[in-house]
Amino acid sequence: MSGKLRFRGESSHKVDSKGRVSIPAHFRRVLEEGDPEYRDAKAAGVSGASPNVVIVYGNSKKDCLDCYTVEAMREIEEKIAKMPAGQAKRVMEYIFHGKSAVIAVDDSGRLVLSAKLREKAKLTDMAYFISGGDHFKIWSPDVFEGAEAVSIEDWMDEQPDDFDPLELLNSVEV
Repeated sequence: MSGKLRFRGESSHKVDSKGRVSIPAHFRRVLEEGDPEYRDAKAAGVSGASPNVVIVYGNSKKDCLDCYTVEAMREIEEKIAKMPAGQAKRVMEYIFHGKSAVIAVDDSGRLVLSAKLREKAKLTDMAYFISGGDHFKIWSPDVFEGAEAVSIEDWMDEQPDDFDPLELLNSVEV
């Protein structure tokens, strides 16, 4: 996704009884840019076109939904296709092909999350969105604060007082 828009920020949104939840406005722009069919439809003047989001829910180790643009998912799928045959490839296919859903963003900028997806992420009345650059995650606010945020803060607490997170990028080549 180099040179393209990235997901940034965090936000909490209400989930209604039908599973509808608003996507943060900036996230919608990234989803639009990352969906070639949406871009083509808009360029052709098609009204009512909606971008899609690919929601991956197959990682049993996480109580959240991993959300990708169509293009980001294609990049992942290309890497999976190049993996050697075996258990690791089958696991990746299971998680990213079998346990994923393509969902259109509605005219109001919302996703309709099925009961299955809401149950996976333990969503009730609120959803917490947090970006990860090339993807975003949807968490129950309570689950995020009770597990994920704590593990990040614990790790940060283990670092020296003068620790600068940018140091982690020193060994990364661009």
